[in-house]
Amino acid sequence: MIAFVRGPVAAIGVDSAVVEVGGVGLQVYCDPGTLAGLRPGQEARIATSMVVREDSLTLYGFADDDAKNLFELLQTASGVGPKLAQAALAVLSPDQLRQAVATEDLAVLVKVPGIGKKGAQRIVLELKDKIGAPSKTVTGRPLQAQEAWRDQVQAGLVGLGWSARDAEDAVTAVSPLAADNPNPSVPDLLRAALRVLSKA
Repeated sequence: MIAFVRGPVAAIGVDSAVVEVGGVGLQVYCDPGTLAGLRPGQEARIATSMVVREDSLTLYGFADDDAKNLFELLQTASGVGPKLAQAALAVLSPDQLRQAVATEDLAVLVKVPGIGKKGAQRIVLELKDKIGAPSKTVTGRPLQAQEAWRDQVQAGLVGLGWSARDAEDAVTAVSPLAADNPNPSVPDLLRAALRVLSKA
């Protein structure tokens, strides 16, 4: 099992990154939020989970070990494979996913492409006693939308070379634009944050 990879990022694609480890380029499939935090040529540490099939060895990558562990747990539910587990973590943060399962909030789970009502019910039934409680308070769907855009915009800014502090300040500056919108547009907010930073 390869628990993580560390090395310079050789390339970033639509759904994966190539990380050079000991002279070997490892392709790691990542969600958009994880990819947004990577920059070509810079060293990165990516938590990984290897999925072994008869005809393939595939590495899935995550920003932290918590997301990786949840990715592996999700696959213990009937009908959930690696691609569906990764899609769930692309749409929901680990805590949002835990909250949805703990409160049996099927409406949140079905937002994940590929998860229907029956699939959501199955995930709740099989994982409710295993998934654990959120590490911080999550107040249902409004937070799901609000927290998601903040994390994604900040990760995008850091990926474009801004410092974490500058990115956080810019996210705070544009947050009023999302305050009254239950489904804020991440690309629009990212552009607004870039405008804020360009004036600073």
